[in-house]
Amino acid sequence: MIGPARPDQVERFRRALGARLGLRFDDDKLDLLAQVAGERAEATGVRSIDAYVARLSTDASGDEVRALAERLTVGETYFFRNTNDMEAFTGAVLPDRVSRRGVDRRLRLLSAGCASGEEPYTLAMLVRATPQLASWDVRVHGIDVNPAAIARAREARYSAWSLRQTSPALRARFFRPEGRDFRVVDDVRALVTFEERNLVDEDPELWAPGSWDVVFCRNVVMYFSPEVFRRVVARIAGALVPGGYLFLGHAETLRGVSTDYHLRQSHGTFYYQSRGADERGLAPALTQEELPAPTPPPDARTAWVQAIQDASERVARFAAAARAPAPRDAPAGQDAPPAQADAAPSADGARVALALELLRRERFADALAALGPRPAAGEEDVDALLLRAVLLTSSGDLAGAEHVCARILERDELNAEAHYLRALCREHAGDPLAAADHDRYALYLDPTFAMPRLHLGLLAKRAGDLELARRELARARVLLAGEDGSRILLLGGGFTREGLLEVCRAELGASGGTA
Repeated sequence: MIGPARPDQVERFRRALGARLGLRFDDDKLDLLAQVAGERAEATGVRSIDAYVARLSTDASGDEVRALAERLTVGETYFFRNTNDMEAFTGAVLPDRVSRRGVDRRLRLLSAGCASGEEPYTLAMLVRATPQLASWDVRVHGIDVNPAAIARAREARYSAWSLRQTSPALRARFFRPEGRDFRVVDDVRALVTFEERNLVDEDPELWAPGSWDVVFCRNVVMYFSPEVFRRVVARIAGALVPGGYLFLGHAETLRGVSTDYHLRQSHGTFYYQSRGADERGLAPALTQEELPAPTPPPDARTAWVQAIQDASERVARFAAAARAPAPRDAPAGQDAPPAQADAAPSADGARVALALELLRRERFADALAALGPRPAAGEEDVDALLLRAVLLTSSGDLAGAEHVCARILERDELNAEAHYLRALCREHAGDPLAAADHDRYALYLDPTFAMPRLHLGLLAKRAGDLELARRELARARVLLAGEDGSRILLLGGGFTREGLLEVCRAELGASGGTA
C-alpha cells in the first residue's frame, strides 16, 4: 500500500506532467494531482510515488502518458461550437482558400485537440455544405492525446446533448438516429480521420512544412505551460501553407507568444493568418522567462502592465540618479566606488525616462521635446514609440499619433495599447466604426484593459445604442477599479482612477443605468 503523496512528490509529478503532456496545473489542483499520482502508482505496481514519477519521466512506450491523458484532459465539446468561428470559416477562410487552391483543388484541415470528434466532423459538414468544394480533394484530420476520446470519435455516435447547438436542418442532413443517439452520416465520416498524437512531441511528420490549410486548436493551449504554448504555435506556423489560418479559443491569444501570424477579425470573432516567410521575425522573439501565462485570470496583470511597471521603476531610478550629486574623484590610491545599477542610463533611456516624468506632470509638449525629433525610420523600440503616440494624442496631434500607432502595429500587431490609441484617432477622424473595431481588438488581446471598454461605451452612447452603452460602461467600471495605476497614468488621458470612474458613473447614469 502506497501512502499519501508528500508535497515534494506532488511537485515532481506536476513537473513530469508538464514535460510529457505540456499541461500546467495551478496550486488549487495539487490535491487532485496527489490523488492521481497515488492511483497510478498503485495501478502500475511500483513501490512508491517517487518510483512512479521516475517511470513516467522515462515512459518510452507512451502507455502511461495515454492513461494520464485519459484521466486529466478536458474533453467537453459539441457540434457547431462557437458559431462565429464557423461563420468566419465558411464566410472568409474557405473562400480565401478556394481562391488560392484553385489549381490543385486540394484542402487539408487539422483539428488539434479534437476530443471526441465533434469539431472535425463539424468542419467536414461545413465542407459538404459548400458547393464549390464538391469535387475537391478535402481531408479533415483530428488528433488528441486521449485514446478513449479518439475511440469515441471514430465511432461517430453522439447523444442529443452533443447536438444542442445543431439546427434541425443540419441535424436532418448530417445525422441518422440510432436509438436515443445520433450517428454522423457516411459521406461526412469519409472526409475525416483520427489519430492519437501528443502536441508536446516534436512529430516532424505531423508538422511537415505546408501540411495544413487551416488548423483549429481551440481551448487547448490554455492548459499548456507558456513554453509549450510557444512551441506548439511555432510548429503550427511552420506547418501551415502560406496564408493558412489558425483558430484558437476565445480565451486564448498569441499576444506576447508569437509574431508568426496576422490577427484577423470577421463575423464577430478573431483568428490568425500565417505570415509569409519573408514577414517573419519582424518583431523580436521573447525568451521563455518573458512569456506570459497564456490565459491569465481576469485580475492578473498582463505582460504590458508589468513592462509599464518596470518602466516606472526605471524612471524612479533615473530621477534619483539625476538628483544625486556627481561622484567625487576617489582619493589617490583608492578605487572609485562601484557604479550603481541604472545610475548611468543610456542616452535613449534617459530621454524616455524624462519624457515619462514630464507626462506625469502633464507637460506634453516638453515631453515630446525630450524624446527628440521624429523617430528614425529603423527605430525598433515599441515602448518608446508607444510613449510618443500617447504624447501626440495628448497634445492633440491625432494624425501624428495614428501614424506612430501604425508603425507600432507593423512591428507588433498584437499590441493592445496601440489598437486603443488608434481607436481614439479613428474617432477623431470621424470613423466610429473603425474606432470600435480597434477597441475590440484591444479587448480581445487584453480582456482586463479598462480604457477601450470605457471608450466602447462612450461610442455606443453617442451612436444612440443605450443598451450597449450601459453594458460596456458597467463592465468598464468594474475593470477600472482594478486597473493598474501605471497604465492609467500612461493611457488615461490625464485622468486619475477616480476621475475615470466618475466619468464612467456619469455616462452610465446618462445612459439610463445605475450610476
